[in-house]
Amino acid sequence: MDTFLIIIALVIVLIVGAVLGWVFFGKRRTQYLRAQFGPEYEYIVDKTADQREAEAELEKRQKRIQDLDIRPLTREEYEQFKSEWQLTQALFVDDPAEAVAEADLLITEVMETQGYPVSDFEQQAADLSVGHAQVVANYRVAHDIAVAHKRGEATTEDLREAMVYYRSLFEELLDTRAFDKPEKELI
Repeated sequence: MDTFLIIIALVIVLIVGAVLGWVFFGKRRTQYLRAQFGPEYEYIVDKTADQREAEAELEKRQKRIQDLDIRPLTREEYEQFKSEWQLTQALFVDDPAEAVAEADLLITEVMETQGYPVSDFEQQAADLSVGHAQVVANYRVAHDIAVAHKRGEATTEDLREAMVYYRSLFEELLDTRAFDKPEKELI
């Protein structure tokens, strides 16, 4: 009888331990993903309406990016894209719609040069969310404005907002900190 009670007690302790471990590691996973993805975490949770499904999606994104060959730009690529961005921004004064369209294309070119697949906007945004979670929401808004403009539904103020959002993503993709130092400091 005493052996039976000891076995029951051990089983209960193991079950309670397993449940506490599962809860603890689940909370740690959530905290990690929230910290890693920032606002994108909430966006995916809202979109899926299921926290576990959302967290699985975010982990899937991380694994996908690990399998890609994402690389920083070379100094030459950086200078070329920076120059193209300056021309795109200057174009905004005379033709805001064309500037937004060019900004959208330029973001795609930078991503492609860095090694991101660029065939589908939603996949692009998902891929960006892994390393650029703080600005991916801006990218979605800017892209939505560009699409709305094609339908004739965006104002000049909307286009200005899109350019601001594209600029924040552009600067993050180019990682301006890396090349804004004098060249001899980079060696």
